[in-house]
Amino acid sequence: MAAPLEFYFDFASPYGYIAAQRIDALAQKHGRSIDWRPMLLGAVFKVAGTQPLTEYPLKGKYSTYDFQRSAREHGIGFRMPSKFPLGTVGACRGTYWLKATDADKAVPFVKAVYKAYFVEDRDISSNEVLADIAADLGVDRAAFLAGIEQPEVKGKLREVTEDAIQNRGVFGSPFIFVDGEPFWGADRLDQIDRWLSRGGW
Repeated sequence: MAAPLEFYFDFASPYGYIAAQRIDALAQKHGRSIDWRPMLLGAVFKVAGTQPLTEYPLKGKYSTYDFQRSAREHGIGFRMPSKFPLGTVGACRGTYWLKATDADKAVPFVKAVYKAYFVEDRDISSNEVLADIAADLGVDRAAFLAGIEQPEVKGKLREVTEDAIQNRGVFGSPFIFVDGEPFWGADRLDQIDRWLSRGGW
């Protein structure tokens, strides 16, 4: 069986959001599954000496425009959040807790959190907001809030983030591995499609 597409992303990443709306169709087209791996871009910024795109002179204004244009190109709802960027630790932990306890709800949770942030402008840095999102999916609210504080869940997020940076060379979001081949950016999904169709080049 073909290996899953390894999809690394941060919940505060507009391009990660756009890729998350498109990657299912791409994977299905090629008979692949997806391993959704949320991580913390803040850790990447510390290692690489970088910062969010919107905080760079000149590039920041362009990137904000491009987020919206890229979303429109693919018919994806998007609105620039009023609080940007923000912390995504709780959202990442929540995903890993669900992957371990109620796996069928993990991806719906990812997509619901992304929608809450980039369409509804909700503060996904709030664990209470995240618990509300999880509850809408049928997850027990109290169990969710307790789950994201579990040491093993915290450890899982650290492990994935550290491995992504130190061993996989992940430096942005989204970052996708196809049979070990790395692709960075939502604008690489079409290239991934061709790569899978041709068997690489």
